[in-house]
Amino acid sequence: MALISIEEPHGTGQTKHTFANHPLWGLGFRPFYLLAAIFAVISLPLWIVQYLHGLPALPNVGLFWHMHEMIFGLAAAVIVGFVFTGARNWTGLWTPRGMHLAALAGLWLAGRFAMLFIHPGIAAVIDIAFLPCAAWSIYRVLYRSGNKRNMFLVGLLGLLTVANIAFHGAILGLITFNPITAMQAAILVVVTIESVIGGRVIPGFTSNGVPGTKPVVNPKRDRIAITLAVVTSIAWILSLPAPLVAALAIATGCAQLVRIAGWKPHRTIRNPLVWILQLSYAWIPIGFILLALSSLNFVSNSAAFHALTVGSMAGLMIGMMTRTALGHTGRQLKAGRSELVMYLLIQLAAIARVCAAIHPSASLRNGALTLAAISWTSAFLLYVVIYGPYLYRARIDGKEG
Repeated sequence: MALISIEEPHGTGQTKHTFANHPLWGLGFRPFYLLAAIFAVISLPLWIVQYLHGLPALPNVGLFWHMHEMIFGLAAAVIVGFVFTGARNWTGLWTPRGMHLAALAGLWLAGRFAMLFIHPGIAAVIDIAFLPCAAWSIYRVLYRSGNKRNMFLVGLLGLLTVANIAFHGAILGLITFNPITAMQAAILVVVTIESVIGGRVIPGFTSNGVPGTKPVVNPKRDRIAITLAVVTSIAWILSLPAPLVAALAIATGCAQLVRIAGWKPHRTIRNPLVWILQLSYAWIPIGFILLALSSLNFVSNSAAFHALTVGSMAGLMIGMMTRTALGHTGRQLKAGRSELVMYLLIQLAAIARVCAAIHPSASLRNGALTLAAISWTSAFLLYVVIYGPYLYRARIDGKEG
């Protein structure tokens, strides 16, 4: 790969690491990216095997488990890891590290174990606890620094928590609510996070990564695109009249496409670290256009939500997980063959999964599902193999974090 070699920093000699001061707990991206990638490698094949062949030994593994764990397991870990790392840069203050970070990672891991093996009532308590604890940690840092600009992230994590509570309440029969609606609401909250954060970082990454490129950022246009996405999401969750939802979704898709066009995606083809973010973000307008078609019964809502999850969510996750890990472990921001393969595999998984949701033939659907699962798993397995050592070891430049 076109990356600088891994070597110990020169100077003070070898540091003896205990559990509490191990590099893995140096900054939020380290444990959460690693755990998320390992979980992605395990969880999707588990679901596909259950879906296609059945696993009597694991009765908890079903459709609701799969939907829940992709958002409140995988996506939540990556979001928290990214925000902990970003908040360190935004505020100059340390976000959870050491034993505090290890405890939060342990709580997340306990939630995954509980959702697989423990009674749903007990599992719900353990699982629900993670996001509020993480949100409180972020809130404290932002509040202490006076950083109000990013405080909205605490609110969005709060909305995710509400969706998680609604999901568990519906599963346990405590409330009359469709758990699928709760999961769709959670997905749309994640899309909102992507829309806001993506609009802030992708143009900057593009101008820095592709010399001579000047992405057009129009704050008014950005606000319109994000507002439309939020309004469309609310209209979908509230099951407002289909023509209204379709019109809003089409408007959202168009607004997001105009937004992306200003970022000059055609200029990024030679820099995979940039084009993976641009291409993955482009799945957001695709997802909303499919949502419009779904509201009019032309395609299934599975096609729309898998475009938003496998396409935009997983694509942006793998793009940020590689970029963040390279930059924050002291390595060059340069993608090699391994990164390129990861990016292409995730895009293949997205295309295959959306096709599986659209095609009426059961045999072709199952084939597309299998292809999507193999591509997804291979991408995240490659991440674990290549980036696991980066995340587990100290920065090569000797800095903290």
